[in-house]
Amino acid sequence: MTTAPDVSVVVAVYNTMPYLTECLNSLVGQTIGLDRLEIVAVDDGSTDESGAELDRFAERYPGTVKVMHQANSGGPAAPSNRALEVATGRFVYFIGSDDYLGEEALERMVGYADEHDSDVVVGKMVGTNGRYVHQKLYKKNDPDVSLYRSSLPFTLANTKLFRRELVEKHGLRFPEDLAVGSDQPFTIEACVRARKISVLSDYTFYYAVKRGDASNITYRADHLSRLRCTAAIMKHAASLVEAGPDRDALFQRHFTWELAKLIQGDFPALDAATRREVCAGIAALADEYLTDGLRDSLDVKRRVRICLARAGAVEELARAITEEAEHGAPPFRLEDGRAFALYPGFRDEALGLPDRVYELVGEAVPGRLAQGTELVSVAWDQTGDDLSLVLSVRVGVLGDTGSLTVRLATGAMPKGADKPGARRLPADHVLPAPEGEFRVETAEGGRATTVHARIPVHAVKAKLGVRVYVDVAGSTYEIPVKTGGMPLPLARRWRQAVPYRVAANQNPKGRLVITTAPLWEIKPGAGKRLRHMLSRLKRKVTR
Repeated sequence: MTTAPDVSVVVAVYNTMPYLTECLNSLVGQTIGLDRLEIVAVDDGSTDESGAELDRFAERYPGTVKVMHQANSGGPAAPSNRALEVATGRFVYFIGSDDYLGEEALERMVGYADEHDSDVVVGKMVGTNGRYVHQKLYKKNDPDVSLYRSSLPFTLANTKLFRRELVEKHGLRFPEDLAVGSDQPFTIEACVRARKISVLSDYTFYYAVKRGDASNITYRADHLSRLRCTAAIMKHAASLVEAGPDRDALFQRHFTWELAKLIQGDFPALDAATRREVCAGIAALADEYLTDGLRDSLDVKRRVRICLARAGAVEELARAITEEAEHGAPPFRLEDGRAFALYPGFRDEALGLPDRVYELVGEAVPGRLAQGTELVSVAWDQTGDDLSLVLSVRVGVLGDTGSLTVRLATGAMPKGADKPGARRLPADHVLPAPEGEFRVETAEGGRATTVHARIPVHAVKAKLGVRVYVDVAGSTYEIPVKTGGMPLPLARRWRQAVPYRVAANQNPKGRLVITTAPLWEIKPGAGKRLRHMLSRLKRKVTR
């Protein structure tokens, strides 16, 4: 009697040499052992050496590697379905033929599934060669995660371990009419029907490779094809999950990723008919599935773009994308504690989009604030022994004086404050007292607010970063002031009794820093050099 293998690994193959060799080597080298492993590879009409490579492995590992050849079907769905028809393992695992596994991957996942009676096990997956893989799901091992209350909707590839009994009980197969995303309906339904889904994060199980020629099918599909596939995926998911918070949690992925990617940087360059068709398709899906709660869960950039597309505002959408690419994110307008991103269409009566579309809703925006904050002018101002740094700083926020709170201060630069973006401060953070004098100018028609400040320089040894503090939508942000390549005033000697050297410098990260130190302070190593010079001088004098 032949014992069924623990796991069948399905490999759909089309022209993936030389990546295929590494993929197959990573499978036959698994610590689970060849006697517990079955590899079912289907050559989908490859025109390179992939078919021959599969046959070579089948000859070398008889009884473990099973190979089938078929005419090209146009995607991984058909070969994956054919492999499922012959798979015999207790579990089935899918791998892209240009990817590879960590050597303990299958043993660890099968063991965890048996230990916790899991129907689906998700092992940590990383990208190589610049391929992006969402990592939020992999914070810790978890034997029982929810599809709706975790980051699992952002990890819907089929590169997981599935109990084959679950697959066959529900007749799970891959839709063969989807050029892109054919694994999503399979994965979504498996997760919906699974008794338990587990996540393993303490080992790198899967290495996802972005090919050097970027020929993965996902990177080649056009806008309308991706739109059609996304619509089909969402329709299938909607048939499994009734309307409500669970469906919203699942579809947050599709509005954030698949649909948002259709209206990013390359959208304005599409022909007019395609732009209109893309917007009409997004509008249909938004009308069907975009609840108010789901809309508010999106970040403001994606929310505005989705809603402009839904409103058929094709030109405003193209302008929003182009302007952000050229000038960065637009400023925020503050009103009565609320913050609105000033994208095209804001309060345009012809469009009639609600303010909520443009509002920051529980969203942290450190990168946007830092992007819009920059030094405008800087100079020294001295009267007697009183020295100040006079500067103007542009901040990407607009608001009337009653709603806008901006402070400018100096202090030791903590590591957390010297990151590329701003820092969102905790609610209980104690802010430094504002330094010197400052005033805020707001211009209704401008793109930013300007803070003018006079910062007194104190006669102490110090290295102080100049920072702006801005309150936006209930949060306070600390923003290091960027010099933006602006020429800085020359260092100067200051004070008479105990002279100081004072300088306004740019640190290695481009932030404005004020440095003061007594002129008589000897730098490390200078004492030794000075003693050596004095000794030489003394020898000359005594000769």
